Amino acid sequence: MTWIAGAPSALDYFAALVAQDEGLPLLEAVAAVALDEYPELDLQAVLDDVERLLQRLRRRLPADAGSLQRLRLLNHYFFRELGFGGNVNDYYDPDNSYLHLVLQRRRGLPITLGVLWLELARGVGLRASGINFPGHFLVKAQLAQGQVIVDPFTGQSLSREELAERLEPYKRRQGLVGDFDVPVELFLQPAGARDIVARVLRNLKEIHRTGQDWPRLLAVCERLVRVLPDDWEERRDRGLTWAELGQPQRALVDLETYLRQRPDAADAEAVALRVQALRMAAG
Repeated sequence: MTWIAGAPSALDYFAALVAQDEGLPLLEAVAAVALDEYPELDLQAVLDDVERLLQRLRRRLPADAGSLQRLRLLNHYFFRELGFGGNVNDYYDPDNSYLHLVLQRRRGLPITLGVLWLELARGVGLRASGINFPGHFLVKAQLAQGQVIVDPFTGQSLSREELAERLEPYKRRQGLVGDFDVPVELFLQPAGARDIVARVLRNLKEIHRTGQDWPRLLAVCERLVRVLPDDWEERRDRGLTWAELGQPQRALVDLETYLRQRPDAADAEAVALRVQALRMAAG
């Protein structure tokens, strides 16, 4: 008798995609975020759709096009011809985080639009990367003339002055003023694929937590624990979600792990009290 293993779950598949930093497939990993909500989604079809967009762009590029010309053609194609842009009417719609729907509707969040832009930019030979800018994901291309930073939500190229203006409220909140001021350039470092995937998930996490949609929040937390296995705050948040779902034993595993790893955390006392209550509930 031959034993045939069942197909991997959506979570197992996602975990395999993000298991290693080297070669982490950003586009596929971000597209796979939607599998919890859309389990019948054909991921290969999504990747093929993006490849078709890339091939159309490549056919328009002169063989001798320089990096500036490539960037201009890309931005015209992406923002004007294809009409990609931010969903200003319903920014907090979870569908803005699902790449296949962003492709269909041409509307999304800065980060999902940015992931698509990056795929096309790299596909035409640009040295492009994402930027985990506070409050708003950005993308940039490194040209011979210097770097160009683009807001994927609007298609606007941003000057250093505009970036500094956007950054000012964040710096004030963080106390990064006066003697503690830091240059804008510190916030323009390239983001790794893992960090980009985590930011997509954290957007969804905040939406579901605000809506107290605990089952959907748990699905997102499960993915965040796979993406960031050493981020103990993510383990804590999964535990708190298990508690909301009436699963004290599973909650205790995560919350006790958090306390062991972060005994000096600012919220350690509050988490310890929650653990005590859960132990009583678990009997």
